[in-house]
Amino acid sequence: MVNEDLFCESFLQGTTAVYNGRMDTELKIRLGVFLGILCFMVLWEQVGCRRSAGAGRWLHRLWNLALVVVDTLCLRVVAIILMTGMAMGVAKWCEINGVGVLHWVPLPHAVTVVLGFLVLDFAIYVQHVVSHKVPMLWAFHKVHHSDLHMDATTALRFHPVEILLSMGYKMLLVFIFGVPVLGVLMLEVLLNGAAMFNHGNVRIPLGLDRVLRWFVVTPDMHRIHHSVIRVEADSNYGFNLSWWDRLCGTYRQEPKSGHLGMVLGISRYRDAAALNLVTLLKMPFIKESVGESVEENDGS
Repeated sequence: MVNEDLFCESFLQGTTAVYNGRMDTELKIRLGVFLGILCFMVLWEQVGCRRSAGAGRWLHRLWNLALVVVDTLCLRVVAIILMTGMAMGVAKWCEINGVGVLHWVPLPHAVTVVLGFLVLDFAIYVQHVVSHKVPMLWAFHKVHHSDLHMDATTALRFHPVEILLSMGYKMLLVFIFGVPVLGVLMLEVLLNGAAMFNHGNVRIPLGLDRVLRWFVVTPDMHRIHHSVIRVEADSNYGFNLSWWDRLCGTYRQEPKSGHLGMVLGISRYRDAAALNLVTLLKMPFIKESVGESVEENDGS
C-alpha cells in the first residue's frame, strides 16, 4: 500500500523544484512567445486581413484580452492553492519518481519528448471534439465560438472554467503517460502560438495554404470550424497539427459560402456590442442544448 504522507511529500518536493527553477524559465519563455506572436499577428491582420474586420473589431479584442486576464488569474490562484506548477509541475514530479508509461519504456529521451508531445496534441483534439458533444462542456466552450470578429485574440477567448478543466485534463494525461517536462513545454508554447496563428484574420496565398494544411492548421482551415452552420462547426477541430482531422474524418476543405461570405459565431448571440466581459462570464449558465447555438441546416 502507498504511504500517503510519503506520496504527498514527494509530490510537493517535485513541484517545488519546478517553482524554484524551471517554472521561472517556463513562464518567461511562454510569456515572451505569447506577446511576440500576438503583436505579430495583430500587425499582420492590419496590413493583410482575409475578411473585412468590421467596426467593432477593437471592442471585441478588448473583451477577449480581458477574458484572458481573468483566465490567467484563476489559473494562478488554483496553482498557489494546489502548490503545483500545473502540468509542468506534474511532469517534473513524474520525471523525479519515474511515473507514467513513457518512463517505463526504455526509449531515448528525444523520442520520449516527441511521443509525449504527440500524445498531448492528439488529446487536445479529442478534448475539442468532446466539448462540442457534451452539453456541460459545450456550455463553456460556446464562449469561444460566440466571437463575431474572428482574429488572433479569439484564441484567448475561453471561459475560466473551461481553462481550469482543460488544465486538469492535461495534468491527468501528463501523469498517466509521464510526458517529459520538455514535451509539456513544447506543447504549451506551440499550442498557444499555433492557436493565435490559425485564428488570425490574415491572408495566405492559396497554394501555400494547401501545402501548410498537410502539417499544421491554417487560418482558412480553422475558420470553417467557427461557421454558424453546424455541419461546418463540427469539422476542423485541430488547433496545432492538422493530421488528426484527416485521420479521424472531421476534415473539411472549404466553407459552402466561401471565406468572404461565410457567417461566423453562433446564431443565438449576434449583438457584438452586448458580448462584453460580464456577458461572456455568465453565458455558460444560460441553459442551452448542444448545437442549439449553431444552425442545424447545411446552409442550403
